Amino acid sequence: MNEHTAHGTHIFLDFTGYEPQIEDDGKWMLNVLEQAVEQSDARNVHAHVVQFDGTVSPAGFAAVVLLDESHVSAHCYSEKGWLAVDCFTCGGSDPSVIADFIQSQLEASMPNLKLERRSVQDRFLHKEA
Repeated sequence: MNEHTAHGTHIFLDFTGYEPQIEDDGKWMLNVLEQAVEQSDARNVHAHVVQFDGTVSPAGFAAVVLLDESHVSAHCYSEKGWLAVDCFTCGGSDPSVIADFIQSQLEASMPNLKLERRSVQDRFLHKEA
């Protein structure tokens, strides 16, 4: 049986009990994501957020920091209190550093926040020659 080697790691965080911190909470979240990247060894190449007011899409936001090494993103249904965060890096960057920072910032800001799932998935699977 040939084993696969991973060149990347993807961490998924699913929360309930999310509470908007400001009116345009997507900007607040994007700031948390960018701070998480800054304190890691990953490189931010672009950041963007879209706030949804509930008229076309459910109220919430989508925020992403594109990395040289892949991405960090957050998607929220704020009226339901649902928040999904992805931290995906490849090569030598460790996404757990980013995920840990985001989780600690969220938990410090939102006492009712509950981590429903934190899972880790190997990515860029390949077979060594």
